[in-house]
Amino acid sequence: MPTFTAIILSGFVAYAIGWYSGRIEGSFALLLLLATAVSGVYWLAEQWIYLPRRRAAVLELDAQHAKRLDDLKAQGITVADNEAEFHRSRETLHVGDLILVNKFHYGIRLPVINHQLTSGTPVKRGDVMVFRYPPKPSLDYIKRVVGVPGDKIAYLNKMLTINGQPVSKVAVPEFFDADNMRYSKQFEEDMPIGSTPAEMSELRRHRLLNDDKTPNFVSGIDDFSFKENCTYSVEGLECTVPAGHYFMMGDNRDNSLDSRYWGFVPDKNIVGKAFFVWMNFSNPSRIGSFD
Repeated sequence: MPTFTAIILSGFVAYAIGWYSGRIEGSFALLLLLATAVSGVYWLAEQWIYLPRRRAAVLELDAQHAKRLDDLKAQGITVADNEAEFHRSRETLHVGDLILVNKFHYGIRLPVINHQLTSGTPVKRGDVMVFRYPPKPSLDYIKRVVGVPGDKIAYLNKMLTINGQPVSKVAVPEFFDADNMRYSKQFEEDMPIGSTPAEMSELRRHRLLNDDKTPNFVSGIDDFSFKENCTYSVEGLECTVPAGHYFMMGDNRDNSLDSRYWGFVPDKNIVGKAFFVWMNFSNPSRIGSFD
């Protein structure tokens, strides 16, 4: 076992160095899967080889294994930091926020391949979702769900419309961006979460930012699947969300790389629902749930 342990540790170190240096495209999900598999090998070795040699320690070892199994069952709640695109939803999530993500909210999925095993709560408009970035699935992005399958989304002249109904937004005091030392216009938006007329009356309120100096048109658009479902103009864009896909936008509307630029998020890319800021070391007052 010492030789096996040395080989495993060397492999993990080499993988981490390659990932950090950019020589390989790392995957945190793959790393977790490998760690789980290695833990399983050690567990089997303990049960069938070493445990019989230490009969007196049976009860203690069983307790340790039970705890490990409980820990594995709890992996539906994972921790993520707000690097990558988290700062683009600035009023909901701030730079430095460490968040909890419920990976079981939308159903249980196999790691790495992300195949869905069980159904969960349906995706709703207004959900703050973590997903695999379609152009580069090794990256996790976080945005707000604006459109679900079948929705007709329009974002024209900085006004959001869903299925022909304008989404209400009301101005609130300006937001001070400490990073750039400037103020941005801030609004409270009431997002309809359902699809039927009755459900459309159920709203989810959140805050967003707008910058009047940013043009309405979208530039630097990538090629993406179902791009023909979108029409771009000097006023903005209009899109019909295809089946099995979602339209995502950041709450910092004029400074967000989202579905307007790289397209729809397929269901297979869903990671989970973000729901709680558990720590921000530079601003502990950020701790708490968010919408």
